[in-house]
Formats: sequence, C-alpha cells, structure tokens
Amino acid sequence: MIRRHVKIHGRVQGVFFRDSCRTEASKLGVAGWVLNAPDGTVEATFEGESDAVEAMCDWCRSGPEQAHVERVEVTEEGPQGDTSFHVQ
Repeated sequence: MIRRHVKIHGRVQGVFFRDSCRTEASKLGVAGWVLNAPDGTVEATFEGESDAVEAMCDWCRSGPEQAHVERVEVTEEGPQGDTSFHVQ
C-alpha cells in the first residue's frame, strides 16, 4: 500500500474533475479524497496498491476531457488506512 498527495494546476475547476476522479478511483479500487482548493487547483490523495495509485497520478496529468492540466505536483505520504474515496 502506498499513498500520494497530488496538486493539479490549470483549468481544473468547473470541468467535472472531482466527479471524474471519483469514478476513476472507484474503477481502480483506490481510496482517498479530492477537493477544489481556494487557489483554483484541485488537490487529492490516493491510497492503495502501487500500480493503481500510480495510474491515478497519471490520470491526473490529463483529467477529464474538459480540463486543461498544466502541471501536477506529486508528494509521497505514509498510508493512513483509508478504505473509501470521497469528494470534499
């Protein structure tokens, strides 16, 4: 199990990024959360099997069709035992 915190920059709010992220996380069996940050970015944590978490980080580099991702910051974190994924 691994955990990653991501911060996604670009046109990522108001484009169904959070809902699309929840759908992808559900498909991959990844736990964590996603939220719209006050600075216009989207932040999320992903926790689960290494391949699935890395796939989520990769997905964030493009996001849903309407998004325009400029860059993604990924930070390693220690697993916290999350068992579900939710939108904040």
